[in-house]
Amino acid sequence: MASASFRSVAEVFLHRVASTPDSDAFVHFQDGAWQRMTWQRAGDRAKAIGCGLMELGIEPEQRCAILSATRVEWILADMGIMTAGAATTTLYTDNTPDECAHVLQDSQAQIIFTEHAEHSATIVALRSRLPQLRCIVQVIPGGEASHQLMGDAGRHFVITLAALEEAGLAWDREHPGVWLDRARSVEPQHLAAIIYTSGTTGRPKGVELTHDCWVFEGESMDALGIMSPADTQYLFLPLAHSFAKVMEIASIRIGVVTVVDGRSEDLVAHLSQTRPSFMAAVPRIFEKLHNAIVHQAHASGPVGRHLFRWAIRVGTDLSDIRQAGQRPSTSLLLRHHLAKRLVFSRITDQFGGRLRFFVSGGAPLPRDLARFFHAAGILVLEGYGLTESSAASFVNRPERYRFGTVGPAMPGVQIRLDPADGEILLKGRGVMRGYHGLPEDTAAVLDADGWLRTGDIGTVDAEGFLTITDRKKDLIKTSGGKYVAPRAIEAQLAAASPWISRVLVHGNGRNFVSALLTLDQEHARGWARQAGLGDLDVATLSRNSEIYSLIQEIIDRVNSMLPSHQQIRRFALLPHELSVERGELTPTLKVKRSIVEQHYKSLLDGFYADAVVQI
Repeated sequence: MASASFRSVAEVFLHRVASTPDSDAFVHFQDGAWQRMTWQRAGDRAKAIGCGLMELGIEPEQRCAILSATRVEWILADMGIMTAGAATTTLYTDNTPDECAHVLQDSQAQIIFTEHAEHSATIVALRSRLPQLRCIVQVIPGGEASHQLMGDAGRHFVITLAALEEAGLAWDREHPGVWLDRARSVEPQHLAAIIYTSGTTGRPKGVELTHDCWVFEGESMDALGIMSPADTQYLFLPLAHSFAKVMEIASIRIGVVTVVDGRSEDLVAHLSQTRPSFMAAVPRIFEKLHNAIVHQAHASGPVGRHLFRWAIRVGTDLSDIRQAGQRPSTSLLLRHHLAKRLVFSRITDQFGGRLRFFVSGGAPLPRDLARFFHAAGILVLEGYGLTESSAASFVNRPERYRFGTVGPAMPGVQIRLDPADGEILLKGRGVMRGYHGLPEDTAAVLDADGWLRTGDIGTVDAEGFLTITDRKKDLIKTSGGKYVAPRAIEAQLAAASPWISRVLVHGNGRNFVSALLTLDQEHARGWARQAGLGDLDVATLSRNSEIYSLIQEIIDRVNSMLPSHQQIRRFALLPHELSVERGELTPTLKVKRSIVEQHYKSLLDGFYADAVVQI
């Protein structure tokens, strides 16, 4: 791929605003209706925010955090931060107060943008732990947020976004040209973002990503040629996640209209109203969409169910033949045309009728799910990347795809497999600068030549399609794309009560976290004797309702200290201790996670039996 044509994200944004000022940039829901915003309006507001930050004294590469659900103001704040030469630090709306404090302390964030008064109150309560934090900028007015930047006794600690923009406009009038000079002075190697990702200890690590990382991602997406200014993107993924961030940058680079709406409750209705041509999502969303489609078919009565099953069989046959590079028969094409008219058109119409493809990332996409949607005439393109590689490293293409793989490498991404174990190594301009303040952790995954160890095991076929076969690093990624450090939770549970002997936390690729536990034999049997139940074995005790309730209370206590995506929703008490003889423990008594999960696969699958509806 050609060398960078832009030096920074700020330059990319300024170029987009200047090139297509009157074209639509964003569509967002406000005052009960979908509103449109041109690139010129977006540029004006981002400039006002950037100038407001400079009025507050923000210097190049200082950090400004954002704690908000996905909304158009998130993107405007992000562009304001980067045109002011600062760097964006992201927080999830379900981060615990302690996690918020860690991210803000570790990044030394000077300013934080919050969505509403409740978020602001969380940060205000942490103020004594955040001496460097100068100001909270709240998007939705309410609570303690002031509409004035200055108060009688000096600056207000919590101000509205409107107040920041008004102050920025006034500052710009007094300092003409200074903001533009700052934006143009941003260099490729300057820090653009610190995005926090979970480590194996459970403590989030800050991934330092430069402007050139994101400029590269935008250029690489543009080089694919799969989107154009004629497209409309629907963006609801959390912008705190690198997956959504790359979709944001790509839309600015290419000039794609983006519907920005973080509300996922009525997703299908919103898709129908806004009629996008593509959307990125995590596998859990496709599970929900699949279930909604199947439920509708079930509700249509015996004839409707039969017709739906027939149409899916026809669609799957056509999908498999086309993937194999074979030519479908005239009979199959005629049957598919009929299936499309009677069944599939009603499904695609629910998504607005203009959808060209979905993009799936953030977690493994079950192959059967991709086949189901393709059978219904909806192509799901699975991709792969890490926060450490600025998200997008591999992706299937609309004209070149293979279900069960994450596609070929993006333009400009190099790959090699470690001959020792097949670990995937990546290299390219999208690779991080390092972990913030963690040189040893950085050196463990990033060598002197710029090769990034992903911690994933894979294979590459003759046509360049990458298949992820295993995970080397001991992290769980749910189907919602959230990381969970199982060892940290296992240690918390084991330490929470003498009742628990061993814990295995499960949930990779699943839609929630579950656990398998074993009882401490001595403690449990001692309780049974004192309760007058006699000398019972562990298998019997594991089925005791009182013990089950006691363990549930322990789990509830630990859950209360965890963010929602890490909380254990289902668990089982195993009828015996794990053993070396059954291959479940190493000789040094460490749990062999994959073996235990294999031994109890039916039990674990039972926890998620309702995750995907069968037809």
